[in-house]
Amino acid sequence: MNSYALPAPASRPASSPDTAYLIASGDLRPTANLAGWPTQVRMEADLTAAFAELGWTVLRANPVDPATGHGFISSQRMGLEVFKNIPVDAPLIVAEAVWQYSHHVLAGLRTHQGPILTVANFAGDWPGLVGLLGLNAGMAKMGVDYSTIWSVDFTDDWFKAGIKSWVENGTIAHDLSHVRDLPALPESPERALGQALARQLLADKAIIGVFDEGCMGMYNAIIDDELLNPIGIYKERLSQSALWAEMQTVSDQEADAIGAWLVAKGMTFRLGTDEATELTPAQLRWQYKMYIAALRISDDFGLDAVGIQYQQGLKDLSPASDLAEGILNNVDRPPVTSRDGARVLWDGQALPHFNEADEGVAVDALVTNRLWTAMGLDPATTLHDVRWGEEYDGQFVWVFEISGSVPPSHFADGYAGAVGWRQDPVYFPLGGSTIKGVCKPGEIVWSRVFVQGGALHVDLGRASAISLPAEETERRSQATTPAWPIMHAVFHGVTRDQFMARHKANHLNVAYAPDAATADKALAAKAALFAELGVTVHLCGETHLA
Repeated sequence: MNSYALPAPASRPASSPDTAYLIASGDLRPTANLAGWPTQVRMEADLTAAFAELGWTVLRANPVDPATGHGFISSQRMGLEVFKNIPVDAPLIVAEAVWQYSHHVLAGLRTHQGPILTVANFAGDWPGLVGLLGLNAGMAKMGVDYSTIWSVDFTDDWFKAGIKSWVENGTIAHDLSHVRDLPALPESPERALGQALARQLLADKAIIGVFDEGCMGMYNAIIDDELLNPIGIYKERLSQSALWAEMQTVSDQEADAIGAWLVAKGMTFRLGTDEATELTPAQLRWQYKMYIAALRISDDFGLDAVGIQYQQGLKDLSPASDLAEGILNNVDRPPVTSRDGARVLWDGQALPHFNEADEGVAVDALVTNRLWTAMGLDPATTLHDVRWGEEYDGQFVWVFEISGSVPPSHFADGYAGAVGWRQDPVYFPLGGSTIKGVCKPGEIVWSRVFVQGGALHVDLGRASAISLPAEETERRSQATTPAWPIMHAVFHGVTRDQFMARHKANHLNVAYAPDAATADKALAAKAALFAELGVTVHLCGETHLA
């Protein structure tokens, strides 16, 4: 009889009453983990104190590593090892005070049998709530049950009532009364337009080019082909190494012509000489080459939209992708010819770009571009982080930000309102320019395509981008990331906590309309388009469908 070396059965420690385990998913970049660790320590102390008031003990599942100087789970492998120390049925807290890579902990969360609570700080300087929303969206995609909550200082009554409910019942109930399924739409020109464009997409199909999937561990940003193909969208899987190789073929003269065009349009750049900490002409030249290379590769493959991961991998080779991305999404942008010089690529058109290769935004940006173009509206779209917000003059005003890739038409003065700042060396070691500015006031349609229950869903809503006094704008910019573009946004009929409890992503997609009536018509057309594609449509907040 053969004797085989059988593995020992897996074992986990036993859970204890009134005890929750705590983990913190972190960044993959050591510099980011070290920078954010003091904030995480303070948050964990506040959480532990809040649970202690209820007679509960919070145990960290892994100690601080003296070699790294922090206690974040910083890789998927580390996450697997940490979960071996957690009782499979124990109440589990995932505490996030910073941006985190969801895939570090998703394997353990997928099979965990105890109640799961995700918790974030609500602060501008460290994007814990952004990380929380990304993680929540990943668990929603996986079909894992979880509860979620957030707080500015973890002492408010609302937060305390929430964790009391969780320790007693294993759940926290949130008000989601602002969300409703799409009703039957009455006949209208907007419904007819949306349906016609959906049928065209189903018949003719479209291709989105993805320069490497899974940016920064965003499992929620990957949509499987089995869900995309039935709505007429197919992927061209591209490598960032191909983009880098194409960049080498772009001449300095071609790149410099892009810069000259931007400067002639009024864009300015905060330049210096220190490559490690300042924006330099050399960094800009590489960004211009990326813009040209992205257009030429997109032309090679006949793409209808394109997304660049950048993080990770390309960040160690090239300055940031944001400048190229924002310009691609703008109708008015520097002309780029085919390699033989015979054609101007996407002449007079935006090429929809989905930042950080977020495929939920890819679907959204593609259909928005077609709808807004058909309606005679500016089709420029952008992906925003749901970054933070505070009350101002009696209403809650959100800070929407993204890492620099806002199309200039979203600024009141276009390119003249855009300033290039260097990206933060903590996250972008090779620098590169952002497109910094303040988004213009106006009516916007916001949306998010996400995966839940093995199917595609979309949340649609209306909001207003508003103006704030210059000093308040500067305060909010300094309280978040000063180098990035900023939008002051007010949702219609959606409170802060309703939005946080519902939103299935760290990102949302934004497009402008010239007035409220047109925004409602555009939203109606978009709802009709998605419904015709078979996507489940949810209306959020106050909407007035045409």
